[in-house]
Amino acid sequence: MASITSYTTAAGKRYRVRYRRPDHTQTDKRGFKTKREAELFTATVEIAMARGEYVEASAAKVTIGTLGADWLVSQTHLKPSSLRPIEIAWRLYVAPSWARISVSGVRHSDVQAWVSTMTGTRGATTVIRAFGVLASILDVAVRDKRISTNPARGVNLPRKPTKEHRYLTHEEVVRLADNSGIHRTLLLVLAYTGLRWGEAIGLRVRDVDLTRNRISVSVNAVEVGGIIEVGTPKSDKRRTVVFPAFLTQSLLENITGKGPNDLLFSDSSGEHLKRTRVSSGSRSWFKTALVASDLPAMTLHDLRHTAASLAIASGANVKAVQRMLGHASAAMTLDVYADLFDDDLDAVAVGLNHAAAPAIVGKCGQTHPDHEKDPRTSA
Repeated sequence: MASITSYTTAAGKRYRVRYRRPDHTQTDKRGFKTKREAELFTATVEIAMARGEYVEASAAKVTIGTLGADWLVSQTHLKPSSLRPIEIAWRLYVAPSWARISVSGVRHSDVQAWVSTMTGTRGATTVIRAFGVLASILDVAVRDKRISTNPARGVNLPRKPTKEHRYLTHEEVVRLADNSGIHRTLLLVLAYTGLRWGEAIGLRVRDVDLTRNRISVSVNAVEVGGIIEVGTPKSDKRRTVVFPAFLTQSLLENITGKGPNDLLFSDSSGEHLKRTRVSSGSRSWFKTALVASDLPAMTLHDLRHTAASLAIASGANVKAVQRMLGHASAAMTLDVYADLFDDDLDAVAVGLNHAAAPAIVGKCGQTHPDHEKDPRTSA
């Protein structure tokens, strides 16, 4: 129980509240001018303790800068490629605005104003990432009982623009590959297996099984600050993908003369290819190949989308596409490629119609399904 006592100062009578913290240590709060003020403070503290929301005033004085530095150090679960943009967001956007502010001094309206200001000059991805860093630091402050609630939660964020997927046809893929020079096989592998760029350039000769048309994917080589960092695939799971038989000869030619531990695709010195040299600049081989193939601008990642499109068009179901792409779930695959599965609805109706033919023909006025129009071809 808290107790209220009075004492006298040069300025007059004052009141002091003595109470025990949740850890049972005793503390007090002085300086109340009226007993009513002291009673209101006592009630506030007791309610906060009952709700598990009690915050020690001294703990709330820690700055975002101090807590943020500790939070960054704790992100050991992130891969270098994921950690780097977070560190950049902290250094360029969060620290300059918030490092000197105490966690108790952060107001919801201030966070909203900060986000709105950034939105005027920065892209949605940059703004959302910077906000995520600040919000995560404040989450730690809540868990540490430095503040009772996170003032960043509920802030209105900009929406990321929807990127339209670019899908190539078989003819366009072959034309692009033929104009890719020494990278022809790499381009075909990307377009027909759906490997991520980092997964493809991380492949070793030993990962390719020419007799079973299989490629084992166990690493992801990502360029971070100009340096190639080799880690696990994005989903942290090994997987095996298949490649069409027509790629066998091209892969065989690419493997010839190499040892099992050599990179399947490499630069002239046998080192990992760097994406910045492939997709950046007007003279990159990929952009040169696009121009020569009379194709619109696209990214290397669009080859992954193309692989999904071609697989679905060939009859692959969502689980097969999920396994090929290494998605965490089939739901994720459907979310990304829902537009490609729309035609499956008509195919299901047509398939059911034909499968039910023996049971329904001649009954209830039904004609043979062969006399029915395929909704996919009707005008």
